[in-house]
Amino acid sequence: MDISHIEHLGIAVKSIEEQLPYYEGVLGLKCYNIEVVEDQKVKTAFFKVGQTKIELLEPTSPDSTIAKFIEKKGEGIHHIAFSVQDGVANALAEMESKGVQLIDKAPRGGAEGLSIAFLHPKSTGSVLTEL
Repeated sequence: MDISHIEHLGIAVKSIEEQLPYYEGVLGLKCYNIEVVEDQKVKTAFFKVGQTKIELLEPTSPDSTIAKFIEKKGEGIHHIAFSVQDGVANALAEMESKGVQLIDKAPRGGAEGLSIAFLHPKSTGSVLTEL
């Protein structure tokens, strides 16, 4: 698997609107995209920091994975996403061949039109990892 960079850090929040003053006013970052990903029951907001992005994740439903995460662990870092050069499907196949437990057996659509897949934290040192 050819990782080129950290694509983004996903941060679970109860409200994007409540967090914007910190990221924009305090840190001086500019939110360049807010969108809802219906099938993941999440609203996202993106900020660019060099080549890496910060993705705020707000649940749009009480049964979303982000809502459950916040309920269990509180707001905070949810996952790290790596950009892979050889394609998400190829990276998944390689990870599975190395014994990594997959959450997604095949790529699916994510925010910003990207193809994504998750690796299970049980196989990644307790860090939810997105490709």
